[in-house]
Amino acid sequence: MTRSVVTALMCVGILGAGVLVSAPAMAAPAGTAPAAGTELSGKTVFLDPGHQGTAHSENLQRQVNDGRGGTKDCQTTGMTTVDGVPEHTINWKVSELVRSSLESLGATVKTSRADDTGWGGCVDDRAKAASESGADVAVSIHADSTSTTTDTDRHGFHLIVPTLPIPSAAADAAQSQGGRSASTLMRDSYVRAGFEPANYAGVENGIQERSDIAGPALTTVPLVFVEMGNGSNPDDAALLESSDGQLEHAIAISTGIIDYLLGAETPSTPTDAATATTDTAATATTDTAASAAAPSGAGPADEGRSALSRLLESVSPYVNALGVDGLEALATPDNVSSVSTFARGLLKQILADR
Repeated sequence: MTRSVVTALMCVGILGAGVLVSAPAMAAPAGTAPAAGTELSGKTVFLDPGHQGTAHSENLQRQVNDGRGGTKDCQTTGMTTVDGVPEHTINWKVSELVRSSLESLGATVKTSRADDTGWGGCVDDRAKAASESGADVAVSIHADSTSTTTDTDRHGFHLIVPTLPIPSAAADAAQSQGGRSASTLMRDSYVRAGFEPANYAGVENGIQERSDIAGPALTTVPLVFVEMGNGSNPDDAALLESSDGQLEHAIAISTGIIDYLLGAETPSTPTDAATATTDTAATATTDTAASAAAPSGAGPADEGRSALSRLLESVSPYVNALGVDGLEALATPDNVSSVSTFARGLLKQILADR
């Protein structure tokens, strides 16, 4: 990562002050703008980094309620990428980035597990924790695998949604309404970020319907179940394993969550100050970053999306172009205090993970 990226992130933070005046906050009086770092105040998100570390003695084969009148294994170990990286660690690192970014915007974030070493609970335990959290939305973060060896043909992300109806009336209401809406918005966020929908397992437009996943059938708050990519595919695995790729996934997930939490919004007319800041940000980037910022293809329209989520996505091109290496030297107290609250949360978590 070069100094120009930090400069660009600073400009994004300044631009945020101009654009966020239109981002609604439930706690803010009508006609007033939420203060920086309070855009998600009053919102609660439950994050479930799938699976758990190996420092436990639990019986993974113990049978638990599957939410559809049957039972299934308490938990699984999760996949391992073609390069030997365990899924539980990838899920944990991405989840921590998402948590940090959402908290920097004022959200309350609850999680299914506290670390990446010990036990994280059976599938029914996690669903119960999500339901009891009273979260506005729960997000279960996973990565997929199609082979114990290399699979160059199958690739891409997808969102798992439950086959309806679900026996539990409360779970059925949550997943048929908010859950479907949140999953669709997450799919759209991934597409806008440049990720390709999965080309296997019956996935259609990034969505896979299944009746054998216990989490959605047991959870009574809207749930998004994201499979970030195929760890058997070398290209997908490279993104899942790297700090750069994990940050890209975290931004896509955070943006999808914010689109759901803040709902539709009529885009405001940019002010002269915001336009001027856009020009400043453009001159502060390198030619490489500028070219990376150009759209690579038609994606879902921005109409009806919050200004905050559009701001978050403006960080992605710099990550794609230049990565996060060298951030330790660049993220000085002065630099970190100058960027937007969202970027600040991500930078702090990246530093904590390195």
